[in-house]
Amino acid sequence: MFLLVSQICKEYPIRSGRLPILRNCSFELKTGQSLSVVGPSGSGKSTLLSILGTLEPANSGSVQLDQVEILSLSERELPTFRRHQIGFIFQEHHLLPQCSSLENVLMPFLAENRRISKEQRHHAISLLERVGLADRLEHRPAELSGGERQRVAIARALVYCPPLLLADEPTGNLDRNNAASIGNLLLQLAETAMLVIATHDPALATRTTLQYQIESETLIKKEADLSNL
Repeated sequence: MFLLVSQICKEYPIRSGRLPILRNCSFELKTGQSLSVVGPSGSGKSTLLSILGTLEPANSGSVQLDQVEILSLSERELPTFRRHQIGFIFQEHHLLPQCSSLENVLMPFLAENRRISKEQRHHAISLLERVGLADRLEHRPAELSGGERQRVAIARALVYCPPLLLADEPTGNLDRNNAASIGNLLLQLAETAMLVIATHDPALATRTTLQYQIESETLIKKEADLSNL
């Protein structure tokens, strides 16, 4: 699998004209690779991930996931494609407070089928075991630590085994130890998928296969140390 992003441009209308957010952003990613995007708040990191994840359109450019031009998918095609091909991990875990860890991980299946098979349940349990929560299956979010809640969110993002994982500030609300633990987990998961991370965390950014910074609305590949960002 591959992800080919070409000449993505995004701007928003404002009273005095148009506000550019992204200009001609391009990169390539293959299965087993990870990519970090750094830049100050408001630089367009989250916007770029939203475009890659089909949550908002670009003004121009192309995003191909394997052989599919995802920016050309119809509104009818998008939900199924997004559910099966893209896993989202956000700074906020967005877990349902009334549901257990296992129920939260199963939620994407419920959204599509409204019933859970034995195989799906076993798959969700194995994902929670994979992220180190075998003993937290029945715990609700309020009974979990911040790092544990983020691990549940990661397991939920993996439930359809998507080839592309998008993580928007996944360690932003965590202390240093939990941030390092979640970073390690994400990079392990990237060994069998493609991972794009938007982050302010230089310790995480420097560990990805590819490193980019948004400067003046443009995505620039970084070869140097990012530790001072």
